Amino acid sequence: MKKLFDDLSYDVSKHTTKKYSTSFSLGILALKPSVRPAIYAIYGYVRLADEIVDSFQGYDQEKLLMRLKAETYSALEDGISLNPILHSFQETVRQYNIDIQLINQFLHSMEMDLHAIDYNSELYNEYIYGSAEVVGLMCLQIFTGGDKQQFEELKPFAMKLGSAFQKVNFLRDLKDDYQILGRTYFPSLDMSVFDNSVKAMIEKEIEEEFKEALKGIKKLPGSSMFGVYLAYRYYVLLFEKIKRTTSHHILQNRIRIANSQKIFVAFKSYIRYKSAYL
Repeated sequence: MKKLFDDLSYDVSKHTTKKYSTSFSLGILALKPSVRPAIYAIYGYVRLADEIVDSFQGYDQEKLLMRLKAETYSALEDGISLNPILHSFQETVRQYNIDIQLINQFLHSMEMDLHAIDYNSELYNEYIYGSAEVVGLMCLQIFTGGDKQQFEELKPFAMKLGSAFQKVNFLRDLKDDYQILGRTYFPSLDMSVFDNSVKAMIEKEIEEEFKEALKGIKKLPGSSMFGVYLAYRYYVLLFEKIKRTTSHHILQNRIRIANSQKIFVAFKSYIRYKSAYL
């Protein structure tokens, strides 16, 4: 009978992914069915923690995050959780032998979001590693299915992709992060002098990471290559729109991509994938 609860838990994580991210939902649909539930479980867990630190103003966010942290370790120890998202996550961690240190680093970065931090280069890299790169590594452990040699070969590329995604998010969310949450992640960034030249320097860094990440995407197993490539293409589309947007406009508006554009990109990406022209 526990299978009913297992299935429900993965369904909740799947629904959470669809509710919060069209881009990742479409990317996951492009994965082989055998790996989709585990990736939904990873995204659902990450989204839950992110919501605590980003959206639950008016509540004791630190208390809620510490509760999630404690319940995470209990779930991993017990092999079960009454929280469906946590339950599917712990099952995935155990099934794919995901390194507990990756989870520790992710939760550490979430804790960093609870405090006003003046980010220097070291803290910036520390935050990105825990909030994005380790998530890419969790997914990579699923994609490589226990092949340690393949995991180690693809690890640097997965980290670059996670980092590029996160930095694009930073630019996209610059307005809300600063005006609502009081955060600026880019090292020593003075928002009063954020101009097109500063924006261009950040964009150059992202471009280089995307270029490196694509090399790794081409080496992924067939079960995951197209899905990851599609997520990559969505973020490149968003990034290209950000590049065409002035620094002033970014500080006033959150950049978005219409779903119709995403569907068109999915079609084009599939043609490129099938023709082996990534």
